[in-house]
Amino acid sequence: MYILPGSASPPTFLLSVPNSRPLISPFTNTRLLHLRNSVSRMPLSFSFRKGSNVPPETGCPVPPEQLPINEYQTLSASFPFSWAAGDIVEFCSRLVATGASFALFIGLPVAWFGTVGVESDPLKLSLCAVSSGILFVTIAVLRMYLGWAYVGNRLLSATVEYEETGWYDGQIWVKTAQVLARDRLLGSYTVKPVLNRLKYTLVSLAASLFVSIVVLINIDGGELLGPFFTGKSAANDGGGRVIPGVYSDESARSFEPDAFCGPGEHDLLP
Repeated sequence: MYILPGSASPPTFLLSVPNSRPLISPFTNTRLLHLRNSVSRMPLSFSFRKGSNVPPETGCPVPPEQLPINEYQTLSASFPFSWAAGDIVEFCSRLVATGASFALFIGLPVAWFGTVGVESDPLKLSLCAVSSGILFVTIAVLRMYLGWAYVGNRLLSATVEYEETGWYDGQIWVKTAQVLARDRLLGSYTVKPVLNRLKYTLVSLAASLFVSIVVLINIDGGELLGPFFTGKSAANDGGGRVIPGVYSDESARSFEPDAFCGPGEHDLLP
């Protein structure tokens, strides 16, 4: 083939090299390309670390809502179980606010108009209200402890008991080595400190409740529960005090002296 002078040059063909880097023109948005490359290189476990929903385990027949790790996430975000996993100062302040609110709005009105009476000692009313608030907080902390203990046992256990459709078809799934290591790590370093905090809180509340009850009994001066602890009946007291519903010869003699022929017990004493 001959090329005449002045004629057009033959077309040039460029060979494309595979896996070559694309040419970036000055008008290309480099930030968009960087975001695309970052998304393509994102590991599959990113959603497990950042998201609240855990992807189902490979080959796991347990329903997602019955997986121990999902139960842990639900419990740690629910009320009032999330209090125990938070800051210790915030946890104590919430318990104090809850007990004070219960004692002020429920315990004090009940103690004033219900059991103690309107003309009772103000110190006794305050102790009754404080005792009711401590009792309410103790019950709430005990409920927290039971919930965290249940989730902690399921995390540390090598098997998972679950129900496919109802209570009548319970099954047991043996955790894989990876799932067992993850759950036990979570249970040992996250759930156990919460349980220890709740244990110490329960002991402190029980001691406070016991002290308040003892002080309340001492303030009563043995009028209500004194005979039960001392073993002495108020009818045998030298003062001859009459207790409604309790029979004694001295009280009957004071109301009907003609019904008794002989002298009383106190008359025979020298």
